[in-house]
Amino acid sequence: MANLGVKFGNIDFKNPVVMASGTFGFGKEYNEIYDIQKLGGISSKGLTLEKRDGNKGMRVWETPSGMMNSVGLENPSVQGFIDNELKFFKGLNLVRIANLGGGTLDDYVKGAELLNNQSIDMIELNISCPNVKAGGMAFGIKNEVAREVVRAVRKVTDLPLVVKLSPNAEDIVGMAKVCEEEGADGISLVNTFKAMAIDIHKRKPVFENIYAGLSGPAIKPIALRMVHEVCKNVSIPVMGMGGITTAQDAIEFIMAGATCIQVGTANFINPKIGIEIIDGIEEFMKKEGIKSLDEIRGII
Repeated sequence: MANLGVKFGNIDFKNPVVMASGTFGFGKEYNEIYDIQKLGGISSKGLTLEKRDGNKGMRVWETPSGMMNSVGLENPSVQGFIDNELKFFKGLNLVRIANLGGGTLDDYVKGAELLNNQSIDMIELNISCPNVKAGGMAFGIKNEVAREVVRAVRKVTDLPLVVKLSPNAEDIVGMAKVCEEEGADGISLVNTFKAMAIDIHKRKPVFENIYAGLSGPAIKPIALRMVHEVCKNVSIPVMGMGGITTAQDAIEFIMAGATCIQVGTANFINPKIGIEIIDGIEEFMKKEGIKSLDEIRGII
């Protein structure tokens, strides 16, 4: 029998397939389509200390083999999540991950403090957010800025802490090492790539913020390379993501060293993609005589 279970630090996942933040809400809508408790885990919509209405104008734009988004972290706030969404979220029999963003260091700290005693299993710290006090540069670009955020959040929460890295970082491997040094229990990568689209008829950028995040199959080879590099250089577990749309994609990330994988953009193409990927991994393991994913993890 193939065993799809994996251990991420001290957390047991029934399988390695996690739904990525921002593509699955809090799971309610997808649960009307299939039993989402068959998944390994869910990373919530990105939460911030204050409620956000998101960006104006165009939010999603299709690209060859991918999509761009400029949603702007629309969310009900951390407290809004606790008051209105957590009851459903905590009732799910899977690993429940709260994705936390912020515009200042204080935002991250206060958000983590609010989440600390709630019924969630893990915090995923999104350091790709723009630092409003530093001219809008993301916290996850420079290693020492990221160090400050991870250190501060680690001090105020006992929950397992996974740091989500931006592929736009100056040094992705160095940043992963910094996160490990400051007490992160794991790494997730990659977030979206900074990209741009132009409307040639209107003669202006498609997005009001000019730049947006590129995701989908187009980024998979680069994301896979980055996950491989990070896995080779840290001792904490990694959640790999970036353009995963098939079981084969997921297996490639696991062979590159990832303990779990996250599925994002593919949910918009096929709402049942998570179950199909789980079934595909299991079928591959049976055909290849693989009893545990530990046998193939990091073999590349």
